[in-house]
Order: sequence, then structure tokens, then C-alpha cells
Amino acid sequence: MRTGLLARFTLGCLIAAGSFSARAQDLDKPLLLVASPQTAGFYGKAVVLVMPQSAGHVGFIINRATRKTVAAAFPDEPDAAKVDEPIYLGGPKNTQALYALVRKDPGEGSRRVIDEVFLAVGSDALDRVIRTSPHEARYFVGFATWGQGELAREIARGAWLTAEPDEGMLFHSHPAYMWSALQERIGQTRQASAAR
Repeated sequence: MRTGLLARFTLGCLIAAGSFSARAQDLDKPLLLVASPQTAGFYGKAVVLVMPQSAGHVGFIINRATRKTVAAAFPDEPDAAKVDEPIYLGGPKNTQALYALVRKDPGEGSRRVIDEVFLAVGSDALDRVIRTSPHEARYFVGFATWGQGELAREIARGAWLTAEPDEGMLFHSHPAYMWSALQERIGQTRQASAAR
């Protein structure tokens, strides 16, 4: 398939094998970043799946579906032309490359995110996802990055709230409501903690 052309410049250099590195506190594992209500601009009301990597963090906005589908992006590719799943705007970097979160291991060219959720970044892995489990995936163009210590500083100044990622939220059936649902869940968790 030609999805490899779009994925040629993938996150391979950012998410190389074994490059998920340990960090202090919760930033050493995948997290959901939930834009605080005061955050405006590109990241206003964004929910971002973020993962540590050797030089900081990399992530995908998971609640910004575009109007373009995989089929519309690749009409001349027989397997892709059957996939009516929307493509999400994952972030401002490398928006000409396609990535996928998938509910099972697509093999080489992918990285485990949580449990049985994997990120397909290599062109072969993307092709396997599109051929074998296209409706078990969420597709993204672009990603977001944070340099070393940058994300911790943004969280400390209140730009982001954090939550544990779970499969249900990563593949939420109504992504337009994800931000408000997480705001409510985080608020309830804080209230319960304060009541103890």
C-alpha cells in the first residue's frame, strides 16, 4: 500500500525501540493530558495521549476528528478505500504522516501504549492495521512534542490536568464530548480525595 509514503517520516526516531524512558512522578508512563479550562489556542479543550520518550514526551490529540476519512485520503488503495473511519488531527508536527492507535498488536513497527492498545508508527504496521483490523483503530495525522522538562513545567503552571488512560477513553464513541467528560471525572476524583 502507499500509506507507507505518508508514514515514511514516522515517529520512529522519536519512539525508537526501548526509548520510553523513566521520568519522575507520573510522567514516566502514558497519560491523558486534559487541557485546563483556561487553556486557549490550538490546545484549547484538547485531550492528548502523551508518552515519554528519550528527549521528552510525544503525544496525540485524541478528540479532534477531522472530516476526512481514511478512504477519502487513500481512494486508490483498495484496502484503505473501504475504511470509513475518520482521521484525527493528532498535533501540529508532521501532519502529512499517518499513525494509528489499535486495539491489538499489529506487530513490528508498533509500540504498546497500555494493556492491549498499541501505536502503529511504521508503514508496514499501518498497512497491517488497515488490512486486518481497520475498525479497531483510531487514525491520526500529526503529533505533539515536548522537550525535556517542558511538559512538567506546563502541568505545574496549570495548563494541563492529568488522568490515567484507559481503552474506553482512547476509543471514546463521542470524542467531541471527551474533554467535558474528563473534566467532570477529574473534578469528581478531586472532590472524593478532598472528602477523605
